[in-house]
Amino acid sequence: MKNGKQYSVKIKSIEKITHDVLQIVTDKPLHYLYKPGQATEVSINKSGWHDEKRPFTFTSVPNKDYLEFTIKTYPAHQSVTYQLLQLKKADELFLHDVFGAIEYKSEGIFIAGGAGVTPFISILRELQSKNELGNNKLIFANKARVDIILEEEFKKMLGSNFINILSDQTLPGYASGQISEDFIKKHAVNLDQYFYVCGPPPMMSAVEKQLKQLGVVEKYIVKEEF
Repeated sequence: MKNGKQYSVKIKSIEKITHDVLQIVTDKPLHYLYKPGQATEVSINKSGWHDEKRPFTFTSVPNKDYLEFTIKTYPAHQSVTYQLLQLKKADELFLHDVFGAIEYKSEGIFIAGGAGVTPFISILRELQSKNELGNNKLIFANKARVDIILEEEFKKMLGSNFINILSDQTLPGYASGQISEDFIKKHAVNLDQYFYVCGPPPMMSAVEKQLKQLGVVEKYIVKEEF
């Protein structure tokens, strides 16, 4: 959806779903289309912030009559996400063109680091709504349990196919450390399938390298830098 147009939307609800992640629900402009996994640039209808655009992923399913964004905030930066934390119901945001490289192709393994999980939320929710989750798995890397976005929803949705790994905390039922070749191999029974990867650039390049060393063909690696 590339037309350079700006859309004004009102916030219907805004709440914190982890200590640093906001879930914002807005109304949806007429004929505003996106695919699960895509994003748009968002700015705030507030003096001095109109032109401060930031990319955020849609976490709602496209056939809903609202839009949802799940956004990691950085209050110390005093930037756009700090401003978002000050907003309330009925405040306005501006949305722009839709973009994004992550698109669901076929069953596989989703590998996310932190807020890099956001493109996968809409994809997995849509698959669930169609009863097409199949044997898709989500490997989710975070620092600590408090950082896990939508943990309960993913547990209900994926059961044992929801695999958490924590780098800074050791807890029963959670793997600890960083994602490694061995870790991927343990959870990927088949390497001849799609691997969807999204997270901070260092994690992305490490995982991509590991997948290639395991023999995963380039075309099976679907990625989006976060």
